[in-house]
Amino acid sequence: MALSDRLKLVNPSEIRKLFDLAQDIEGLISLGIGEPDFVTPKHIMEYAKEALDKGMTHYGPNAGLPMLREVLAKKFKEQNGIEANPKTEIMVLAGANQAFLMGFAAFLKDGEEVLIPSPAFVTYAPAVILAGGKPVEVPTYEENEFRLSVDDLEKHVTEKTRALILNTPNNPTGAVLMRKDIKEVADFAVEHDLMIFSDEVYEHFVYDGVKNHSIASLDGMFERTITVNGFSKTFAMTGWRLGFVAAPAWIIERMTRFQMYNATCPVTFTQYAAAKALDDERSWKAVEGMRREYDRRRNLVWRRLNEMGLPTVKPRGAFYILPRIRDTGLTDHQFSELMLKDARVAVVPGSAFGKAGEGYIRISYATAYEKLEEAMDRMERVLKEKKLV
Repeated sequence: MALSDRLKLVNPSEIRKLFDLAQDIEGLISLGIGEPDFVTPKHIMEYAKEALDKGMTHYGPNAGLPMLREVLAKKFKEQNGIEANPKTEIMVLAGANQAFLMGFAAFLKDGEEVLIPSPAFVTYAPAVILAGGKPVEVPTYEENEFRLSVDDLEKHVTEKTRALILNTPNNPTGAVLMRKDIKEVADFAVEHDLMIFSDEVYEHFVYDGVKNHSIASLDGMFERTITVNGFSKTFAMTGWRLGFVAAPAWIIERMTRFQMYNATCPVTFTQYAAAKALDDERSWKAVEGMRREYDRRRNLVWRRLNEMGLPTVKPRGAFYILPRIRDTGLTDHQFSELMLKDARVAVVPGSAFGKAGEGYIRISYATAYEKLEEAMDRMERVLKEKKLV
């Protein structure tokens, strides 16, 4: 099947559709887009200016600047327990999203299946389809705090299964896999000879003493894992479009070839700024400040949702929360449209993230505390007026 035919199978994002509807609503509070409301720390912006002053406005290597890959190798070793050669096993991308299509293109054959825990980030299934594969949703459940289990995976693995996507901390559920969970998934991958995409872009935003665990750090797992990460969430650099991966050399070589004929290379002066930022203690102080504030917002939203009659699992990571709304008698689309029109609050239907998201909505608490308070007040008022709870 030609790529043009595959594009017909990929629908526009439900999130974007919702926000097209929201464009003309005055006084709207958006709890939809997963973007930090913080500005990139000032010292990182200064590093970008420094790079421009140095004349770093030219093409860089296809796989990213050596200075950044060297610092990323240090970061992977110290923070994730992953040993990766900066010359052959790390590359830099124009945003972490690129990793999925480029990574699947490196090894996936037509018709091979990829297991995707659901609800799932909206990029995953389209990337599998565009690479010629077949996405297979593996439901996760509220009763288990939306944490993936091997029992769930076993029900969906077949002879055609080639890969598995992990996203922990998770978008949209906020679930975080424990080390025991990760070890069981690793054993499952080895048993069925699967490649793993480990999406860890929210690794630094975990709460209640929980820690992120990188599956590639386990014995023998680096050779079958593509660890995906980026600067967008960690340093509030969404508009900078800078991601990175660690993977076996043969995967990196193929992904670099893809980038060579696609983006050519990531933006040079932003890579310089990111490399300097990773080695600057001010960056990590800023990250901890953001994490604490997200935690404060998480507690507010979780408490208010439950109080207004929307049962909600308390997320352990990221900056999303997934309240159950099916008891209102509305579908997730109907509920989202009601909140948009009557409460002037934008939330995302859970079904935008897969079948397992039906009956839920996703709320991003990456917005100011005062706005979250106002949004919760508005939602509660509409629910009471319509007698939905």
